[in-house]
Parts: sequence; structure tokens; C-alpha cells
Amino acid sequence: MTGGPAPLTRPRRLVPGDRVAVVAPSGPIPEERLLAGLDVLRGWGLDPVVGAHVLERHPRFPYLAGGDADRAHDLQAAWCDPSVAAVICARGGYGAQRMVDLLDWDALRAASPKAFVGYSDITALHEAFATRLRVATLHGQMAAAAVFLDDKDSQEHLRATLFEPESVQTLGLPGARGLVPGRARGITLGGCVSLLAADLGTPYARASAAGGLLMIEDTGEEPYRLDRILTQLLRSGWLEGVAGVGLGSWEGCGPYEAVRDVLLDRLGPLGVPIVEELGFGHGTPALTVPFGVPAVLDAASATLTLEVPALV
Repeated sequence: MTGGPAPLTRPRRLVPGDRVAVVAPSGPIPEERLLAGLDVLRGWGLDPVVGAHVLERHPRFPYLAGGDADRAHDLQAAWCDPSVAAVICARGGYGAQRMVDLLDWDALRAASPKAFVGYSDITALHEAFATRLRVATLHGQMAAAAVFLDDKDSQEHLRATLFEPESVQTLGLPGARGLVPGRARGITLGGCVSLLAADLGTPYARASAAGGLLMIEDTGEEPYRLDRILTQLLRSGWLEGVAGVGLGSWEGCGPYEAVRDVLLDRLGPLGVPIVEELGFGHGTPALTVPFGVPAVLDAASATLTLEVPALV
């Protein structure tokens, strides 16, 4: 099974009173940031519940939020709980790849689809949900992420996507620009570009980005490492047939002029529309981008326009 160009199943939108689960598939969570994030969710009229192992730390590897099996258990329990309307990751970091194959995908497939939110390391799970469940997901702010807690615009964009998705079907910040001209239609996919490259060759990995509008961003990757990541995606053939590319933020990746040079050098020869600084990822503000829905990327207006709301 592959996450090909067909639109994925969109979960339902949220309404006040909905129960949402917060899980930690990757890195450890400072308790004070988790509590602050839960307060934001309660302020939206939601009833947040926390996975049993969210505040744990791996006994040997402090960069992990508890053991691999425990992190997988929390995610699976939340997804398979019929009383939960959405699953929101607490933060990224590292660790999703270590637990993704420990999930019971048959059990997850049997459960009703629900909104799934996260970014950064959660890219590995966005890809898995696309290829194994055929469910659309949200590349958006996480409950204990610093940007979510500190930036009201990022908070509001996620809230609107969850509750009023028709109101946020055109994405792009005022500073967005066309890097390569053109207009393309496709199915959205993407995330942290380093995680997309790391997914190559793994079980159930997406065969290619053909027919897709690839939305990519990253953090802490110097220009030469971004060059290596993009070159790997090119050499593997994964980018063949991609319809267009939307570029988000590149926090901590060096001077943006140097980053842009690499992006244009590696991606420009694809001959497809490219829009830069669309406003998603690790930067501020950070827009929520649905993955698995049909959209149009327009370099002239520097926008990504969803053809359907992110949630039904």
C-alpha cells in the first residue's frame, strides 16, 4: 500500500466539549509546558486527557519520552478510544521512528479516523498514517511546543483548522513569494524534509511524491546538510513527478540566503512551481497545513489553496 495521489479520508471537525488526547511519541515533555498547553485546549472548550506515559523519560536515553513500547501504547490507546475526537502530539524531538512499527496497524485501521496533529519528528507518523491508514492529518502546532504556547496567531490558526476549517482554506503569509513560477494542483504531503529522507526504504514508506504538492521545512540543518537531504531524495527518484513544492521555515539552518540557494539549486530543476516562506514549520507564526487533501499551489499569488476543508 502506498500514499499515492488519491485524497485521503478526512476526519471530522471538532466541536466544544470534545475529548482530545495528548500523547508524546517522541521527545520528553517539561510538565509546566504540558500544563500550559492543556489550559489552552480547555480554553477552546475541549476536554484534554493525557496519555499514561507522557511525562516519562527513557531510563537510558534522555531524549526519549519513555520507552518505545510505552509511547506506542499511548498513541494506540488514544486513537482506538471511541470517546476521543482528536489526538494531539505534545512535542517533536526524536523517537517516532523507533515506535512507529510497534503500533498495531490493524487495530488502528479498525478505529474511526480522527484529527491527528503534530509536526517536526511527527513527520514519520504523518507518512505512516497516510500509507497505512489512508487518513488525512494536520501538520500543526503541538500542545507543549514553545510556538504554540507563545504565539497567539499560531494558536488561532490551529483552533480555526480544528473547529472552522472552511475559514482557513487559503494558506500563506504576507512575506510568501514565488521562487519558481507556475500553478499546480495535487494532494498535499510533506513535513520535516530530513524525516522524509530518513523514511526512504523503510516498511510501508511512500513510494514517491508523484502527483503531490510537497510541503517541506526543517530546523537545525545547515545548508550542506539540506543539500545532502535533498540530493538523497532526488537520487532515490522520490521527487520524480511531484506537482509543486511549498517551502516553510528553516529555523537554525543558517542565513536564509544560503538556504534559498540550496533549495533553488536542488529543487529548481524539477521544473515545477515553488513558493517560499509560506509560514509553516518551526518558525513563528506557524500555520497548520493539512496533509492528504487536494489543493492548488500558485506561485503568482504565493498561496496554497485547499480545494476542500481540512476536516469534514
